[in-house]
Amino acid sequence: MASVQLDSNILFPLLFVVSCFFIVRSLRAGRKDGRRAVLPSPPGLPIIGNLHQLGRGHHHGKLQEFARHHGPLFLLRLGTVPTLVVSSVSMAEEVLKTQDDVFCGRPQQHTARGLMYDCRDIAFSPYGERWRQLRRIAVSHLLSTKRVDSFRALREEEVASLVERIRAASGQRQGVNVSELVITLGYTIISKAAFGNKLGGMEPGVVREMMDEVADLLETIAVSDMFPLFWWVDWATGLDSRIKRTASKLDEVLERALQEHEKSSENDGKAGDLLDDLLSVVREGSEGFKMDRIDVKGLILDMFIAGTDTTSKSVEWAMAELIKNPKEMEKVQAEVRQVAGARGVLEEQLGTMSRLQASLKEAMRLHAPVPILLPRETIRDTKLHGYDIPAKTRVIINAWAIGRDNEYWENADEFLPERFMHNAIDYTGKDFRFIPFSAGRRGCPAIAFATRLVELALANLLYHFDWELPEDQDVESFEVVESCGLSPTLKSA
Repeated sequence: MASVQLDSNILFPLLFVVSCFFIVRSLRAGRKDGRRAVLPSPPGLPIIGNLHQLGRGHHHGKLQEFARHHGPLFLLRLGTVPTLVVSSVSMAEEVLKTQDDVFCGRPQQHTARGLMYDCRDIAFSPYGERWRQLRRIAVSHLLSTKRVDSFRALREEEVASLVERIRAASGQRQGVNVSELVITLGYTIISKAAFGNKLGGMEPGVVREMMDEVADLLETIAVSDMFPLFWWVDWATGLDSRIKRTASKLDEVLERALQEHEKSSENDGKAGDLLDDLLSVVREGSEGFKMDRIDVKGLILDMFIAGTDTTSKSVEWAMAELIKNPKEMEKVQAEVRQVAGARGVLEEQLGTMSRLQASLKEAMRLHAPVPILLPRETIRDTKLHGYDIPAKTRVIINAWAIGRDNEYWENADEFLPERFMHNAIDYTGKDFRFIPFSAGRRGCPAIAFATRLVELALANLLYHFDWELPEDQDVESFEVVESCGLSPTLKSA
């Protein structure tokens, strides 16, 4: 979530004029609610509801505070949109498993419609047969174990290049910006996996700048998302024109790449990239489902959005927590170096590095890649924990709060990788204490693609180098603090 773009000079006078209407409607709703169990809710203001209480900054932390006062299931009124907030393991299991068939919708966010071809991708698409077919194609053609394995050489080559860049910088006694290097690693691997070397003549850095703009826009809550009657404010504030400019640039790059792939009749003996796979599905058809160029573009965009920023942040948080906890760093490094031996880290060795995997999971428990999972929406009326939940209710799940719930995690705010050493908790969302990639039918289908890269990068960083903080910093004064944003990073001092 991000701060709402509101132009108070235009909006608030109009809101005052219509406030009586909304107050009367609220009073009528209150009388109806008297005949049923009413969800707990923080008291809000007319028209804007609880928007002012979220403000700017770490929304997942503020929602956790609300949960402490109102319980693990409560209702926020974000403008005119009723929003159910889920903050406990038991409630998350009910939503993501028991009633997954009800809580599987996706609200149509204004910026996503403008950027993602009217939400014709997987992440933002409304639930239905078309979404099921697209997901099936993505899983079988792009994200299967066999396909992920096919990019092993690419991952190893690019991680080796990362190591050489760090070695060159450290040899000159220069500080190393690990965050920047790992972000570049993520973009490079996903660019090559998706497009090969055919990017329509665009430099990877230019593509990255555009994707940064896309991420920033997707974090923006448009006025029309909260107040549909005031859709025109997005035009007046320039948000609409910004969306159109970015969407146009993105489409130009993707269209050029598609055309180059279509003209190419061979792959020089190498396996095709993901775009080649999708174009073959378009040509051959897929069991009665007609996939077109727009669908292809939407799926490729999903790969970039979901696979770059979040994977790099996972490495960054793991490194930060290990540096903050040098005894844990020593244990993980000892394991990695013992397993890898003199040959260096090979991808097939990652499965035996249990302490490395435990440290990564613990970092993701404390710092979920997306602290508040992508919003869901009920597709029909239902009951949850005795409460009536109408269709079209927005639902947000605070994965960050669930990962720090003292009821389920002993010393929940401490970095203790040992807690993952002797259990079978994995990333797939089967254990609802740990859902960094969400769960259920809307869970992320790219878990294997992401975790393979994160584990390989982290293992190599720990194998090849001994790490310390920059000058004038010590472990005691080093604070592992989150920045703001949909996928928070380590806040700079």
